[in-house]
Amino acid sequence: MTGRAPDETGGAAAPLVVGVGARRGVPVSEVLELIAAARAAAGCTDRPVVALATVAAKAAEPGLLGAARRLGVPLRSFPAAALAAVPVPAPSGAAAAAVGTPSVAEAAALLAAGPGAELLAGKRKSAPRDRPPGATCALAGPAVTESGALTAGREGAATDRSSAADIVMTSPNPPRRGPDRWTAVAGDPAPGSGPTGTKET
Repeated sequence: MTGRAPDETGGAAAPLVVGVGARRGVPVSEVLELIAAARAAAGCTDRPVVALATVAAKAAEPGLLGAARRLGVPLRSFPAAALAAVPVPAPSGAAAAAVGTPSVAEAAALLAAGPGAELLAGKRKSAPRDRPPGATCALAGPAVTESGALTAGREGAATDRSSAADIVMTSPNPPRRGPDRWTAVAGDPAPGSGPTGTKET
C-alpha cells in the first residue's frame, strides 16, 4: 500500500506491521482474508500496512510472499532465536517445539515494528471452511519518538538491526513517511499485550 490514510483528526493514520505464521502451501487469498479480518476486528482498517513479518523458516512460503506482493509491502524474516527473545503474553510450548520459537506472529510483528512497539491485536487464526487453519497473524504498531518520528523505517524495517532481520521481498511502491499522532506504549524494546492462541506454524 502506498501513502498514509488520514485519521479522524485529519492527520496521518499510524502504520501497522503484520506478523504472520503459515502452514506449508497456505493460499495467498487465505492470508489476505485473515489480515483483513484482523484489521477489521481491531478497528485498524484505516491504518496502512507497511510490512509483513515472519520467522526465517517461512520466508520463502509462496502464500506469504504473494500476500506481501499483493499488499505492496516487504516480507521481513527473523531467526527463530530472535523471535524467541521477544516477550509475548502467553508463549506456546508447542510452537517452540515446531519452529524454535514460542511465538511467530506476535513476536515477528513486535520485532519488525521496532523498539517500543505495541501489540495492537494478538494472534488470530484463519478460518477456511473446508480445512484446518493455514495462517496466523498479529498486529503491532511502531512507537513514536519525541521528535515525532516512527521507530520503523519506510518499509516497516526496525531501526535496530541487532536481530539480523532480512528483507526477502521489497515493495515497488514503499509507503511514505509522515507525521504521526499515535503514541505507543513505552518500555522494553519489544513489549507485548493482548490475547494469544495456540500453536503457530
